[in-house]
Amino acid sequence: MLKFLGLEQLFSLLFRRLLYVWVRPKVLPLDPASLELDLSQPVCYVLHQRFLSNLLVLETETQRLGLPRPLSAMSGGSVFEKRSFFFLNRGEGGWPRPRPGYSPRLSRLIGKVERDPALDVQIVPVTILWGRAPDKQDSIFKLLFADGWANTGRLSQFFTVLLHGRQAMIKFGRPVSVREMVDEKLGPARTLRKAGRLLRVHFRRQREQAIGPDLSHRRTQVDLILNAPDVRQAILDESATKQISLERAQANAHKFAMEIAADYSHSTIRIFDRFLNWLWNRLYDGVEISRLDEVAALAHGHEIVYVPSHRSHIDYLLMSYLLYRNGLLPPHIAAGANLNLPVVGPFLRRSGAFFLRRSFKGEPLYAAVFNEYLHMMISRGFPIEYFIEGGRSRTGRLLPPKAGMLAMTTMSYLRDTRRPLLFLPVYIGYEKLMEGGSYVAELSGRPKRKESLFGLLATVRQIKKTFGKVYVNFGEPILLSNVLDSVHENWRGETIGEQRPKWFTDSVDTLANRIVTHINGAAVVNPINLLALVLLSTPKHSIDASRLAQQIRLFQKLIDGGGYSQRVERTAHAPDAVIAHGEALRLIERVKHPLGDVLRTSSDQAILLAYFRNNVLHLVALPAIVACLFVSGEKLSQQEVIAGVRTIYPFLRSELFLPWATDGLEPTVLHVIDTLAEMGLLRHRGEGVYVAPPLLTPEYSQLDLLGQTLRHTLERYFMAISVLIQQGSSTLEPRKLEALCHLLAQRLSLLFESGSPDFFDKTVFRNFIDTLRESGMVTLDEAGKICFGEQLTHAGNQAQRILPAEVRQAVLDTTGLDEAAVAAALAEIDKTGR
Repeated sequence: MLKFLGLEQLFSLLFRRLLYVWVRPKVLPLDPASLELDLSQPVCYVLHQRFLSNLLVLETETQRLGLPRPLSAMSGGSVFEKRSFFFLNRGEGGWPRPRPGYSPRLSRLIGKVERDPALDVQIVPVTILWGRAPDKQDSIFKLLFADGWANTGRLSQFFTVLLHGRQAMIKFGRPVSVREMVDEKLGPARTLRKAGRLLRVHFRRQREQAIGPDLSHRRTQVDLILNAPDVRQAILDESATKQISLERAQANAHKFAMEIAADYSHSTIRIFDRFLNWLWNRLYDGVEISRLDEVAALAHGHEIVYVPSHRSHIDYLLMSYLLYRNGLLPPHIAAGANLNLPVVGPFLRRSGAFFLRRSFKGEPLYAAVFNEYLHMMISRGFPIEYFIEGGRSRTGRLLPPKAGMLAMTTMSYLRDTRRPLLFLPVYIGYEKLMEGGSYVAELSGRPKRKESLFGLLATVRQIKKTFGKVYVNFGEPILLSNVLDSVHENWRGETIGEQRPKWFTDSVDTLANRIVTHINGAAVVNPINLLALVLLSTPKHSIDASRLAQQIRLFQKLIDGGGYSQRVERTAHAPDAVIAHGEALRLIERVKHPLGDVLRTSSDQAILLAYFRNNVLHLVALPAIVACLFVSGEKLSQQEVIAGVRTIYPFLRSELFLPWATDGLEPTVLHVIDTLAEMGLLRHRGEGVYVAPPLLTPEYSQLDLLGQTLRHTLERYFMAISVLIQQGSSTLEPRKLEALCHLLAQRLSLLFESGSPDFFDKTVFRNFIDTLRESGMVTLDEAGKICFGEQLTHAGNQAQRILPAEVRQAVLDTTGLDEAAVAAALAEIDKTGR
């Protein structure tokens, strides 16, 4: 057969077979049909750099995918070309000898389309990167020859292919229509320049996505920051305020800039990738990612700020690893200054971390330098990541958002709105936490143990795949300009001085709440979440195996049909598989019994399971309130249910970041009632009246267990209101009410409950008191003490109505302390300040 091949085709075949002895490229997109090529019209590929290796790889992969091949002739209409490709950069080193200027083939194609109205040519840009997935690398030497921004010659390309042949990545771009450009009537010369410009922008963006913008050296970045007008003014102010020389003030600014700025290194990122690949394989059974394809689409033309939930030190590493592994640029991550340690700090800095102090108070020069650095990163197109909660959640619920970084990011955008800025909420969920034990200890009141990412990683050698899976889901994107429009539509025409207008503060608050709401809207319900929801609703954290499976199925149906968010994901495991998974991770145990197996969890594990229940409690909160209203056995009309839910809802919305506005709650509550009725958990009595199933029926038991998922939350509300009413108006300051509720919840937990420390978490009581003030149920007098009236008493009656009688009595017994005991407790709070 070879004798029928021309000499050129023979050499091409031999070189390709030789090349593919070690080349194993990853091709994107996986489905070539997504390119939407019209095969009735000519197709021409364009490669960025003039290298034979890139052309031969493209030839092989197009043949494998059944696409037109670059080394084949291109024909169609009046077009005939010996080859179906050209190189964009003809002046760079490569093969054969480089020539400057535009490709003659591109020029000819534009001319022929100009002359033939029925003709179009589809130009397909193909990006080929070497060393972007270094999961097999075993030396730092390999990292030195992976793709970067520097121009490379033929010798360097030879070593790159040799060392990274198994980590090549080929990305086919969407075809560019020559007909569309020609129809703009620019003339052949201008059309040629426009085509070249479009293709250069495309290749630059592809490379930015993969390896980051072509930032100059860190010292150059620092010089740009120090020369910015705002920073120069801050240096002058520093010199005048602190009465120091201008040189000293400039030195302080330089020190701050060097303390803050990242020193991004592609080689370090690749070394980090090797380490993290080993780490995940040792710790976890896998990472499940949802909607990553949307992120890749959004990366074109948007500045992205990733805002993940923060539940573990592992979060720092996980996002960068997943993005890098899937061909996207790892973000620059805002890290606390406490991580800027010797050896550790420089390594994190080269991995894209930039450092900030916990507080900027009293340091206007530091604030100016940091703001300018953040603006430089955003305006140059680098993705950013920070944790909006400020710290790791110890209870599994999202923490109230901290708005500092959001305000600085918004200010940066208002300075330069040319590039759309988009916030991308990310939900990260685990089946077991490395820090679980320390969280329980801290919530129980023990001193916070100094703990770090590197302290955790030091224990990895003794750990292997005991933490199940990790789940990552990308929430609904939030375009900053849309948030600003919703709050103040004339923001584009206004400038912001030192005194920020109310619309700016309101916009940042709206943005913060929207982000945490969208994080919850992207929740992933894993098997451990489902087991925790059910087992922690039972009196002794034990349940019959068949009943457990039945209740798991109930929660799965509620989550699927509850209308919370289309982005919520849940495990596809059947209930029996969910139970088996929990047993495999040793979070529950099976007790064999002749009348049916019993599943249970120990007291210690129950405390840890509370964390995973809280991860997804928001998804079942409304059905649980409705269940609580009906469990008492009353007949309730739809409007009575809506009124009961509406009284409690503002507090739940504040704590769990629920998505519905209180005024628009009615359709959602009616949907919940209909869903529970369809499942047989409510009985319709006509004219919009419903009642719970009869006692001692399986349906009543299911309804009761559903209501129990929210019992602890409602107990806390009832307790706080009871304490306020018992102490009287204008008696307690918010700080003292918070501390007293914390002590009483501890006492109630010791007397009646399981002892779960998340029940008496101070943060939850603080948030509840803030919501009471925001709702107008309480106010502060001139002395800073809480005042209230009949509205609070009504809310207490509603909370009391929802709780079972025995629970109400337990709370009242606990809060009904004698005056001397309360006085002693308050005196101790005054003494210690907590």
